[in-house]
Amino acid sequence: MIHSPWKDIPVLLKTPLGRSELIHGIWHRSWPVLSRLAVLYRTAIVRNTGVVSVVGSFGKSTTARAIAAALGVNTHPRFQFNAYSSVARAVLRIRPHDRHAVIEVGINGPGQMEAYARLVKPDITVVTSIGSEHNRSLGTLEATRTEKSKMVRALKPSGTAILNGDDPNVLWMKSETVAKVITFGIDRTNDIWASDISLDWPNGTRFKLHTLEETRDLRIRLIGKHMVYPILASVAVSLAQGFTLDQVIPALEALAPTPGRMQPVPLPNGAFILRDDYKSHLETIETGLDILAEIPARRRIVLLGDIEEPPGEKYPLYQLIGERIAKVASRAIFVGGHSCRKYATGAKQGGMPRESISYVGENTFKAVELLRQEIGPGDVVLIKGRGTQRLDRVALSLMGKTVRCRIHYCNVKGRCEHCPMLERGWNDPSITPN
Repeated sequence: MIHSPWKDIPVLLKTPLGRSELIHGIWHRSWPVLSRLAVLYRTAIVRNTGVVSVVGSFGKSTTARAIAAALGVNTHPRFQFNAYSSVARAVLRIRPHDRHAVIEVGINGPGQMEAYARLVKPDITVVTSIGSEHNRSLGTLEATRTEKSKMVRALKPSGTAILNGDDPNVLWMKSETVAKVITFGIDRTNDIWASDISLDWPNGTRFKLHTLEETRDLRIRLIGKHMVYPILASVAVSLAQGFTLDQVIPALEALAPTPGRMQPVPLPNGAFILRDDYKSHLETIETGLDILAEIPARRRIVLLGDIEEPPGEKYPLYQLIGERIAKVASRAIFVGGHSCRKYATGAKQGGMPRESISYVGENTFKAVELLRQEIGPGDVVLIKGRGTQRLDRVALSLMGKTVRCRIHYCNVKGRCEHCPMLERGWNDPSITPN
C-alpha cells in the first residue's frame, strides 16, 4: 500500500488507515533525504552517543527491547520498524544527551545493510541469528550472512561485536571485524551462556546465567529456550558498557513478551492462547512446536497458516510440519492457501485422527468459530502465521475484541490491535489494502 501511485491518494483519504498509510508512504519516499540528514546528524550532533545496532534473521525485536530495558533506554512506539526511513528516523530521534541508543535494522534484499551501517555508525553490533527469512531475496544462508555482516564490518577497533556463538553463520562473522568480540549462547564455550533452562508455564522461563565471573539464577517472563538468547545478548551489551548484573537483571526479569512473539494470553474460560502470529518462517514454526510440546496442557491445539518464504520445495515441507504437529498436538486447524492442505495430509500420516484436522482455506473467522466451540479450561492454542495473513485477528476475537475486518491479505505496517479498521471493517471493496 505504501507503494501506491499518486492517483490512489483520494482512495487512501477515505479511511483512517488509508490516511495513516499515506503518511507512512510519504515517509517511505523521503528515504533519500532523511538518510543524508541522519548521516550528518549522527556524525555531527550525536557522535558521542553509544549506538547499539541489532541485526539478524530472527529475534531482533525482542533482543532490541531487552537491550533497551537493560540500558534504561526509552523506546518509541515505532521502535520495531526497522528499514529505510524508519532507520533514519531512529537515528534522528537520538538526543545529544543520550548515553545509549538501540536501533533494530532489517533488510529485504542485497546491498542494503552497507547503507544502514554508514547511517547508524554502530558502536556495538548484535547479531541474533542467520536463517531462511531472506530465502527468496538473498538465496542462500551464505549470502544472508555476508549481507548482514556488513553491520559488523562497520565497527571501529574500539567497537564491540556481540555474536550468537551457537549459530555457525553468526560466529563466522568473528573473522570479519577488527572490533572486540563477545559471544553468547547455550554452549558453555561462549563468553555469556545459559544452563539449566526450564519452561515455567505460563509465567516464563528459568535458567542459570553464566558470565566469565558470575553465575545467577534468572526467572524471565519470556517463553521458551529461544527467548533466553535475547537476555544473554542484552547482558553481553550491558557488561560491555560497564553495567553490573545487579543493575540490569531486574529490568530483564520484568521484560514482558513482545506482542505476537510467543506471547501467552489467558482467556476467561481457563484456556490459553500462545500468540506467535507475527512471522511463520520454517525455523520459527519448528521452535513454536518445540515449545508447545513442553507445555503441560489438557489439550494442545495448533492453528497454523502459510510457511513464509519456504526454503526448497514447499509441499514436502508442509507435509513434514503436518507430521510433526500430529506428534505434538491433539487438534489442528490450518488457514491459508492450497499449500496448507499438505499440512492436513502430513497430520493424517503422522497419526492424527481425520476428525481432529480442519482446513478452512482463507476463512480466518471459520477458525475462530471452531475454536470458540471447542476450547476449554486447560487447553493451549498455538496461533502461528505469516504476518500478512493477520491471524492475530483470531487471538483478538478469542480475547473478546470486536473484529469486523475480514480481508485475506494485508501488508499494512503495524499490528491489528492498533488498526482503526479492526472494528470498523471494510464495506467498500475498492478501498481494502489487498
